[in-house]
Amino acid sequence: MLLTITLVLAQAAPWSTGRPAECGEPGGRAANAWERAKSPELRRYCDLVASASSKLAGTTAMAQAALDAAREADHVLPGRAAPRVLEGRALAALGQLQPAMEALKAGKERDPAALDDPLALRAWARVLARAGHVDEAAEAYRALLPRSSALTAAERASASIEAGLVAMARGPSGLDEAAAALREGLREAQDEAPLGVLALALVLDRRGDADEARALLAERAHTDPRATIEGLRAKDVLAVSPGEGSALVAIGLEATDPAGAREAWQRYADQAPNGPWVSQARARVAALGARHAAARRGR
Repeated sequence: MLLTITLVLAQAAPWSTGRPAECGEPGGRAANAWERAKSPELRRYCDLVASASSKLAGTTAMAQAALDAAREADHVLPGRAAPRVLEGRALAALGQLQPAMEALKAGKERDPAALDDPLALRAWARVLARAGHVDEAAEAYRALLPRSSALTAAERASASIEAGLVAMARGPSGLDEAAAALREGLREAQDEAPLGVLALALVLDRRGDADEARALLAERAHTDPRATIEGLRAKDVLAVSPGEGSALVAIGLEATDPAGAREAWQRYADQAPNGPWVSQARARVAALGARHAAARRGR
């Protein structure tokens, strides 16, 4: 029986789409199905992997149940990449960043192709970003976006906006990449469209394209940016770059509420005193303050 399992694993091709090669393609090739039938351990392992994967799908993910199934799969058939990757995705969904990073890294060590699956790669990118590993996260998002057709439209939009935010966190060198990712995100965006508009306007403004940023906001920003940032979907996306929330509010308020914009820019500068955009934020605080003072003198 052990020999059967070994032969199946040795002959397996690299796995993708969340299904490890040792479990065969969806629908199953006849030979692989026959091998699984002869091997209760392999059959149990594949059932657990499928269970963990299904529990992480959709908007009502059952992360704890997925974590339990992934860990049991790793116990049933030790040494495979898929259970560790699924464990990492489940831990990420539970907000346990460091354990999630360790599990995903362990999966990649077991199989270099383990994070090629878009859902796994997205989890890896998000964990890296949320843990503050900006350069590595940017690289992961760079790898993810060309493969994102396997994701839902909402997931593609979120991934593109997250990629833009992460690229922007690298400073001026990341602005062109951020703008490209955010433009792509807006093409996919539905619920995330207001957030994508604010993020793209911020990138354009930081890049020196202030007129384009203002035109974009005038044309497409029709909601209060504070309400946009407070939405649950926006909070989830902004977790990859939480300090940017105040800057997004500020850029969205400048045309309609200069005093609110000034407060938001000041809040951003206070939250990110060493960030690449703090000097620009402080300059906006000063400019808006001077404008307010001039308006008072003109009364």
